[in-house]
Amino acid sequence: MEHFIYILYSDSRDRFYIGSCAEVSKRLIRHNAGATTSTKSGRPLKAVYTEMFSSKNEALKREIHPKRMKSRVYLEDLIRKSMHGSSSG
Repeated sequence: MEHFIYILYSDSRDRFYIGSCAEVSKRLIRHNAGATTSTKSGRPLKAVYTEMFSSKNEALKREIHPKRMKSRVYLEDLIRKSMHGSSSG
């Protein structure tokens, strides 16, 4: 089953949030409904990056990398490249 990593952005907090799920649109609705403590104060959030994987395990492995980078520059570059059709991995 397809699984995704995603990056959400909060204008109000000027912060990025990274996660993974099977359905990004449904997950975004839950984030914006306040169902997630870590993003509740940053609502509304918008999805600015997604990357698809063939399994949950692959997505979870990939999710670790941008979280460990702890770099706004890295995330902004990843997002910018995906918007311009470049490889995101």
